[in-house]
Parts: sequence; structure tokens; C-alpha cells
Amino acid sequence: MPPLQRRSTGLLLTVVLVLTLLGLGPTPLQAAIPDPLEQRLDQWPAWSLPAPLPRPGNHDLNYPAWFEGTWHVSSHDLSGQQADISYTVRFQRNGQGAVVGDRAFNASAIGRALLGDGLLSVQNDPLNPNRQLALLAGDQQLESTVVGRRTSATRGDTFLADELALQVLHGPGEPRVSRVETLSRYRQLNPGQITAEQWQGSYGSPAEGLQARSRRSWQGTLNLERLAN
Repeated sequence: MPPLQRRSTGLLLTVVLVLTLLGLGPTPLQAAIPDPLEQRLDQWPAWSLPAPLPRPGNHDLNYPAWFEGTWHVSSHDLSGQQADISYTVRFQRNGQGAVVGDRAFNASAIGRALLGDGLLSVQNDPLNPNRQLALLAGDQQLESTVVGRRTSATRGDTFLADELALQVLHGPGEPRVSRVETLSRYRQLNPGQITAEQWQGSYGSPAEGLQARSRRSWQGTLNLERLAN
């Protein structure tokens, strides 16, 4: 590129950057960058690992403020793999003021709706908000740890969250290890109602390789109705 053209191009990029930072310029540069979770959704059910999900460390999944409260959930399975279920979940402020799910309470509610008496209890790891241990009938334990997460808010009333969990089922015989990815897209219809679509993919053990294709897919919808406090 000739020197004059290089200088002109550099000046143009500088002007665009300044105008954008001031809120005066067009936003095609931002719009041109696709949302990773929307891209991930477009790829379902042909998901594979690795996924564009950073490791969460010891940080919990933060939800928009409109999640705070207790909700009655109706879950509808679009894949025909399980019966429709209903349960209660709650979201509350943590010590930093962020809205997070009450993971043990929520997991217990969902687990009992699916397994009935087959779920005995769910415990949170006090040192890691992303790790839980579920005690199951038949002397089994399910250890679940979130190892990847990404969130995005495409609009003020829409929130996407994608989590990859490593699951280890302990019991008689060798432990069974798998990975499950769940992508959720939530929409607030009004202060008392949230709807969601969910997509899920299941993978084999990391011991089989960090690169893997989804072995089983699931899709469903949720309807959350706020309960009176």
C-alpha cells in the first residue's frame, strides 16, 4: 500500500474510533461482530467441543435484575425425551449485590421433578459456587462442575447464557464421566413473566479427547411465573 494511502486509512480509522467512543458515529463496526452465543445457537444440534466458553473460575452466573424473586416454572420438552415438568426456582442477591440462582434449591427442585425419590439431596461446594454434589438413590453421587460459561444481553429484555458442566457419576463400578452444555435464551415479557428456550448437547469424557462432537441433543421451553413474596 502506498504511504499516502496508508496514512489516509489510518486517519479514517482514528476518526471512526473517536466518533464511536463519543456516541456520534455509526455502529456498523460493533454490529459486524456476531454474538458468540447466537453463532453457537445457529450451529445446534451439530455442536462440538471446544466451545467458545471461558472458564468461570470461582465466579457464579449473574442474571439480569429482573430475575430476582421466586418463580413457578413449567418446562416443556420439545425433543420427546421426557415428560413435561413443573417446579419452583428462586434467584437472589449475593454478597456483591449480583442476582444469582439459588443453585442447591433450584437443582433440588428440578431433580425431584425429574427423578422423584431417586434424588436424596443436593449440596453446594462452599468454596466454589460452580460445583455441586447430588446424592442419589442406589448409593450414587453425581458431582457437577461448571467448567465453561458465557453470557450476553442482546437487548434489555433478552438474556443468553451458555454453560458447560463436567459431570462425574460415582457409584458401584468405575465412575462415569460426561460433559453437558446448556444454552438458554430468556425473554422478559413483563415483570411477572419470563419465557425461555433451551438447547442442550451431551459429550463424552475429556479422557476421550478435548475435541468432541455432541452425542445427544435436547431442546425445550420454559415459562416462569413470578410467585408472591
